[in-house]
Amino acid sequence: MASADTETRNSYIAVLLFPVLILAGGALGALMPGPFLPLSGLINPMLMVIMFGMGLTLTFPDFALVAKNPWPVAGGVLAQFLVMPLLGWAVAVVLQLDPMLAAGIILVGCAPGGTASNVVSYLARGDIALSVAMTSVSTLLAPIFTPLLTLWLAGQYLPVDAGSMALSVVQIVLIPIIGGLVVRALFQKLVQRLVPALPWVSVLAIAFVVTIVVAASAQTLFAAGWLVLLAVVIHNGLGLLLGYGIGRVLRLPEASRRTVSVEVGMQNSGLAAGLAKQYFAPEAALPGAVFSVWHNLSGALVAAYWRRKGITE
Repeated sequence: MASADTETRNSYIAVLLFPVLILAGGALGALMPGPFLPLSGLINPMLMVIMFGMGLTLTFPDFALVAKNPWPVAGGVLAQFLVMPLLGWAVAVVLQLDPMLAAGIILVGCAPGGTASNVVSYLARGDIALSVAMTSVSTLLAPIFTPLLTLWLAGQYLPVDAGSMALSVVQIVLIPIIGGLVVRALFQKLVQRLVPALPWVSVLAIAFVVTIVVAASAQTLFAAGWLVLLAVVIHNGLGLLLGYGIGRVLRLPEASRRTVSVEVGMQNSGLAAGLAKQYFAPEAALPGAVFSVWHNLSGALVAAYWRRKGITE
């Protein structure tokens, strides 16, 4: 059976190498788009693999925190689905993004918490139990809130089929996660041996998704890449700052504030890219692809700063 130290070490390395692998995949898709253009049908299956892997890392006791101490989880998840969608809309308005890019950055904001946020919270000396609970709850609520918020905020730019998007989120997110949760409960010893490899599976799957997305929107990347990067940096940075501020308002301890910051600022941008590609256009998926690189890099940097700083209260 794999030790907790092995699992943590593999997760740590995967998070630190994540931006490098994503950058490599994005560069490959931009410079050699041809071979990847026919592979767009693999985006959703890859996302389902990632969500199934997330389900394998969860156990039913992980949800006990929600019942025992619901307010930090509820406050954090509420912030997740308020702060980032509204920030995405505000960034699109201020930077005057074209409709496709605006819809893409808004959809990133409407996505649930990122799959790497739990490890980043650990590295930042955050509240791991709260991180797992927030990620799990926001992801399980995504079939409701992601399409409704996208319809509300992105509907002014492009038509949004919220009902069909909700069904897609159920298929891509909810069913695989529940499947992984059940498989772990039934085959705990076998799954425990696989857990150390799961961060790498997620990293490689998301890198593959980003490669396909960038390949399909290479022209837009070369024409407006700097603008997309600026939008993503502002969106993610303000999310981290406001998430920490909300933790202070909720009078949470320092470790929990860091967790709320990470959970709010880090999005499931792979899911956002996949939905944007499916329901809008390849160009709309570009913000999700860029966010996949940036939020893991910024998360690693913030975690390193907090880890050196320690907990002072």
